[in-house]
Amino acid sequence: MTLAVSMWLEPAWAGKLQDAIASAPQGTEPGQIDPSKPAGFLGIPGAPQVNMILAFCWAVWVGWIFSTVGAFGGVMAGVGHMSIFGLGGYAKSFKETTPALNKAVTDSIRGSNQYLVGLSALISSFNYYRMGRLVVPLAVSLGVGSILGAWGSVTLSAGKISFSQYQGYFGLFVLALGIYLFYETSAAGQASKKKAKAAAAAFEASVKKQKSGEKVDTAAMGVKVTEISITSIKFTFYGVEFKFNPLIPFLGGIVISAIAAFLGVGGGFLLVPFLTSVAELPMYLAAGTSALAVLISMITSIITLISKGVQFDWVLIGIELAGIALGSVIGPRTSKYFSDILLKRLFIVLALYVGIDYVLRGFFNYRIFG
Repeated sequence: MTLAVSMWLEPAWAGKLQDAIASAPQGTEPGQIDPSKPAGFLGIPGAPQVNMILAFCWAVWVGWIFSTVGAFGGVMAGVGHMSIFGLGGYAKSFKETTPALNKAVTDSIRGSNQYLVGLSALISSFNYYRMGRLVVPLAVSLGVGSILGAWGSVTLSAGKISFSQYQGYFGLFVLALGIYLFYETSAAGQASKKKAKAAAAAFEASVKKQKSGEKVDTAAMGVKVTEISITSIKFTFYGVEFKFNPLIPFLGGIVISAIAAFLGVGGGFLLVPFLTSVAELPMYLAAGTSALAVLISMITSIITLISKGVQFDWVLIGIELAGIALGSVIGPRTSKYFSDILLKRLFIVLALYVGIDYVLRGFFNYRIFG
């Protein structure tokens, strides 16, 4: 539905991008547009022409990582658009010559990331719900808060952020998250996670039984909501009871989605730590619950970007969405074969690398590789 609305409104907003292209100086140097070259990203002459096979394969990876850990889909989509496909360097080249085009391409990258995460979140939410690994009341509390946060953030930042600023802040948030999660996996960080560890252990034991050929009805042992009130919601997962105040995830959703919408990502990289630390959920529940909350935030953020006249490369997005669909179907079915702590450590490695690399690129114009 969001995709259809975007394509329907695009002709009315196309003039904004065309004006930015027209204002750019012509030539063959960086920061200039060469009319003699074929159209690339967003139909801009001389812009990068993304290899569609590479785009599809990268999207499969994005869908898999998001649907497996409930996060990092937007971050990995951003890495693909900015670095793998070369769109970041292209946007950056217009920083001095045509700031309007720099910001238009930056907003398009932000929105493209969110389309990919939105579809992965939709597929993942459905699959995790069927598996009994999605806490719907918790996801809805986060999602309602995310509507306010995403709308406010995009409204204030659309058309105002240069690529260098975007890349630097993108890396800074991811780096801070990686450092925090590194602590979470230490002995000190794990000491207070008794319920999450107990539930994860029970889940992993059932997976071992399945591997040995024993029949286990995992869905029946999944999330069961036992109590709902304005101030308290209780549920069980594999015999372990959890409890939370819905007001806390509502407020958390506002803050998290505001940051995520600004960065052009899904917010799972903040939601997962929130769910595992504040709500004390095991990673097996955090992934599905995060996915549903992200879906609500993505729809809000994309529609708001559309209303601001942001343009998209629909051929590229279409190819990527196909890859996302494949990866998102595989993820929930393979995540059970990874331990809870291993999923967190995979998350940490990605966060530390991407965070350090993008902080250096955005704020200091220095690349670790390349």
